[in-house]
Amino acid sequence: MTQVFRPDGQVVPVTLVKAGPCVVIQRKTPASDGYDAVQLGLMEYVKPRRLTKPQAGHAKKAGVEGVRFQREFRAGAGEGGLKMGDRVLADEFKPNDKVDVIGISKGRGFAGFVKRHNFRGGDASHGSMFHRAPGSIGGSSYPSRVFPGMKGAGQMGTQRVTVRNLEVVQVDAEDNVLMVKGAIPGPNGGYVIVRRAKR
Repeated sequence: MTQVFRPDGQVVPVTLVKAGPCVVIQRKTPASDGYDAVQLGLMEYVKPRRLTKPQAGHAKKAGVEGVRFQREFRAGAGEGGLKMGDRVLADEFKPNDKVDVIGISKGRGFAGFVKRHNFRGGDASHGSMFHRAPGSIGGSSYPSRVFPGMKGAGQMGTQRVTVRNLEVVQVDAEDNVLMVKGAIPGPNGGYVIVRRAKR
């Protein structure tokens, strides 16, 4: 993350996202696959031994040696003209566009109720003996069990998170970098999906 200045002098916190170059690995059509979709791959150098033979062959059909990050998107109204081997670059987006960013959140390890579910916690006074415990989690004689889905302590983070309606502040088409207003999920250097806002 960093910050940039708007022309009126306002400071805007932004996250720099390297958005490409991506290549269309496969074009799915209703005639051949039953639905309309585009498979995109991020073009980064990958050691050949890191790819299985099916992965290498799949990428070779599109004319690329290998891709590091591959995802499939349902084709929208504007993506009908894309075909296998086409490049998708950061200039697909323009300043003031709204985007959704999807990523895997940072792992926080095993966390308790207060940190994981924002429980309030008990009094910190003398003799309280109830500080960060959950309270009641179910009836005793009936139903004599804890219902599934009850909020509890456990693994926190490392989940798919979608942050909606972030504003594209600037686009660096030469280096394929997007400046997105605000924070996005995941660690520095993590892989994310940037799509046009759905809502």
